[in-house]
Amino acid sequence: VAAKHLQQNLNFAIILIDFCHTDLIYRQNLYYQVLNFGMIVSSALMIWKGLMVVTGSESPIVVVLSGSMEPAFHRGDLLFLTNRVEDPIRVGEIVVFRIEGREIPIVHRVLKIHEKENGDIKFLTKGDNNSVDDRGLYKQGQHWLEKKDVVGRARGFVPYIGIVTILMNDYPKFKYAVLCLLGLFVLVHRE
Repeated sequence: VAAKHLQQNLNFAIILIDFCHTDLIYRQNLYYQVLNFGMIVSSALMIWKGLMVVTGSESPIVVVLSGSMEPAFHRGDLLFLTNRVEDPIRVGEIVVFRIEGREIPIVHRVLKIHEKENGDIKFLTKGDNNSVDDRGLYKQGQHWLEKKDVVGRARGFVPYIGIVTILMNDYPKFKYAVLCLLGLFVLVHRE
């Protein structure tokens, strides 16, 4: 009877040790996955901040959200921007600018430049696919843009890559599905 009782206690101890070992491995894997996810997020932020420093733009990559610049750029094109202070703005150049009171920047071409006697430059923009200039988009009483309004200038693009961003903004459920799938991928991916 004592041997049987000893054997049962031994079996219980083995099961308990195996459970604790499995639980420890599970916790270690969970910590590893959380750390891995944190490294991915921090790496993306470091790359973004590095691009901001190199390009001089607060937003070095933007997505074209409308068809106002067709045929030069289409909805969903991904633009690469620079915004060096020493580079003068020229007629015909494509700029991304932000208007006071509007959250989303606009991608349009410089139509006219107005240089003041003191050297300050103001400019007027227009979308290639629009029939009129952008004065109707500017804030009340504003007729020209200034250098401070410029987020960046288009230096290159990749066609249609940004369509995923547009889909996520237009369809919030799609955005949450993509984010859940990415999070799930990071958590279950073991390497």
